[in-house]
Amino acid sequence: MAFNLFSLLAVIGLLILTWGILTKKDNKRNFLFLIGGALLIIYSIYIKDIIIVAVQVIFTLAAGYKLWRKK
Repeated sequence: MAFNLFSLLAVIGLLILTWGILTKKDNKRNFLFLIGGALLIIYSIYIKDIIIVAVQVIFTLAAGYKLWRKK
């Protein structure tokens, strides 16, 4: 399996999501979930896995909604 730009985006997205889990502040957590989720959506589209794309879109939209609602 070749390591390419999309794989790098997936790794970065996973690290950002992990950072979001570990942070205590709600706004920061939701922002990190939004960014990490978006990167994983890009990767999921690249690997053409429609189930993972759907899950990531729902997760990312929920994080975005929570972030928007808190402001």
